Amino acid sequence: MSTTKRCYYETLEVERNADESGLKAAFRKLAMKWHPDKNPGDASSEVRFKEINEAYEVLKDGDKRAAYDRFGHAAFEQGHGGGGPGFGAGFASSFSDIFEDLFGMAGQRGRGGRERGQDLRYNMEITLEEAFLGKTAQIEIPVSVTCEACSGIGAKAGTKPKTCSTCGGAGRVRQAQGFFTLERTCPGCQGRGQMIEDPCPSCTGLGRVTRDRNLSVNIPQGVEDGTRIRLAGEGEAGVRGGPPGDLYIFLSLATHEFFQRDGADLHCRVPISMVAAALGGEFEVPTIDKGKTKVKVPSGTQSGRRFRIASKGMPVLRSRQTGDMYVQVVVETPQNLTKKQQELLAEFEKLSSGSTQPEAAGFFTKVKDFFGNRANP
Repeated sequence: MSTTKRCYYETLEVERNADESGLKAAFRKLAMKWHPDKNPGDASSEVRFKEINEAYEVLKDGDKRAAYDRFGHAAFEQGHGGGGPGFGAGFASSFSDIFEDLFGMAGQRGRGGRERGQDLRYNMEITLEEAFLGKTAQIEIPVSVTCEACSGIGAKAGTKPKTCSTCGGAGRVRQAQGFFTLERTCPGCQGRGQMIEDPCPSCTGLGRVTRDRNLSVNIPQGVEDGTRIRLAGEGEAGVRGGPPGDLYIFLSLATHEFFQRDGADLHCRVPISMVAAALGGEFEVPTIDKGKTKVKVPSGTQSGRRFRIASKGMPVLRSRQTGDMYVQVVVETPQNLTKKQQELLAEFEKLSSGSTQPEAAGFFTKVKDFFGNRANP
């Protein structure tokens, strides 16, 4: 066995007696891990993936596996079967048979040229109130639909697509290269399996045309910014009768003039006067359900204090739970004072003591002690 290449069984991390299902499961696991699309910019992952693909290409085939078990890598070198394993840059043969298992994307093109329609994206902005209440929105989108003139087959009325003479309708052709047989997309029909000699004039042979479509979108209560809603089968029509794609509605929430959202909780800031903070009082604030509630402020309230109002936030999506509302008060410093107001505040300052402003008094006492200790080391 060649010393320059790893053992195929070791590459796939299987025992030599592994059956077909074991080989496929091992390949699926390793291909998911090392596929270049999942490791962008990592050249080593591409090399590793090619090694995995090459090993699976050989071991999944009974004849190739038997030759490998007998001669090792030499079975595919000159003198043992003529020509190498045939692993080109595409290395798609073994990968294609489990492509759907790995990424759920196989079958975009089927026999008869039927291709699944493209998925569509629609961006919708809603208000915070709409997210709170939920709504049914009406949207209009341009979308490809099945051509009525040809019923989606792509051929002119009175005619039918013909089976591709190159591939016999399979959509793929095989080519023998010494010990191996390679399979690739049919160049005659591009994998569709059929040829349309007289295309439908309405859709130019695609089997679909563009129309404006009106749809109703149900937006549930509690949706958040970035929520995605899927409308199955409302995307573009498939090519030549293929299944339609899906429509995805991406929601974004407009900035609210009063509330800021944090999950299911709502936050708002309310300025209050210095007198109200010192003496206490109450004020009313709006709620997201179009109501209002009172907030009582105790005497001596400091700027930045938050008050919690239970169950006045947003509903939790697909749940009976509701968030809370938090009101943060900001004590506003008086501006543009009259001379009389300035005199009154100056008088108040003279009458103030450490008991009315304990935090400030304590802070400046510490400052005084700090400078005193520096002067007398």
